[in-house]
Amino acid sequence: MLPDADALPEILLDLAVPHEDINDLVALRRALTADAVAMRLLEECVEDLVRDIGEAGITVPLAERVEEAPAALGPYFAVYVFVAALPHTRAYHRERGVPADVSRRTLADLGRNMAFHRRQHGRGGVKVPQWLTHHFRGELYQLGRLQFERARLGQRTGRAMAAAGQDAAPGEPCLNLHIPDFHGPLSPSACDRSLELAREFFARHFPRERYPVAVCHSWLLDPQLKRYVDPDSNIVRFQERFRAGRDPDEEPEPADDEPVRFVFGDPDLPVASLPRRTSVERAVVDHLRAGGHWYVGHGWFPL
Repeated sequence: MLPDADALPEILLDLAVPHEDINDLVALRRALTADAVAMRLLEECVEDLVRDIGEAGITVPLAERVEEAPAALGPYFAVYVFVAALPHTRAYHRERGVPADVSRRTLADLGRNMAFHRRQHGRGGVKVPQWLTHHFRGELYQLGRLQFERARLGQRTGRAMAAAGQDAAPGEPCLNLHIPDFHGPLSPSACDRSLELAREFFARHFPRERYPVAVCHSWLLDPQLKRYVDPDSNIVRFQERFRAGRDPDEEPEPADDEPVRFVFGDPDLPVASLPRRTSVERAVVDHLRAGGHWYVGHGWFPL
């Protein structure tokens, strides 16, 4: 199931795993394979992950299962699960005709996730194993600057679209749009290219599925950002692509930790200590120090 110790480093590099984690992962492989209970847990996690691979919308409880791993393996156990599942994912991609470069860039989100973990905790590990199940199950693809996830409209967005006169309802297919970090500016041209790639990609590789709308749920869609950043900034121009995906009478819940997590790498950092080097950092910090709250915005637009 697991590649041998000689093959493992190259596979980890293909997944963009940070170089400083590779020696530890190779060394711990021996402890994992020598532990029958841990190996059985690994097999069960992989079975759960790849069962009905390609079927969108199935929740795989990976986060809970990896917590059962021995403490010595704990921070890295999820990496071994994804490495062991990799042949299944690549086979599914080949079956769909997904180009090798798209497959590689999509699955490299494992390394990005691990970089987030190290930035926050100062040690190796996987920050959000549950998030990566979408990549390894063939639900999510990196296409240029943005990521696109095969999904279905939720109640909130489906109702908002219907109220706007769209022929849409909760439960119908959509593409959830995600904005990865460590990938350069969110420029209008980069977003335009991603959207064009997405239209072509899903029409070609998922021809029986129709995705008429893109949906995004992110603090970057909080309209309060317009108070702080330039009207011609990438963030404002990104926001302007979307129509509101929430009932204006709905009372949103504050999500102050979201911008702190994504801008500064750690949601638990005290606001008083946060730097103000860029316009986005100043926006997040000044708003919170003034007693304001940030909210997750919800938006959609036709593809």
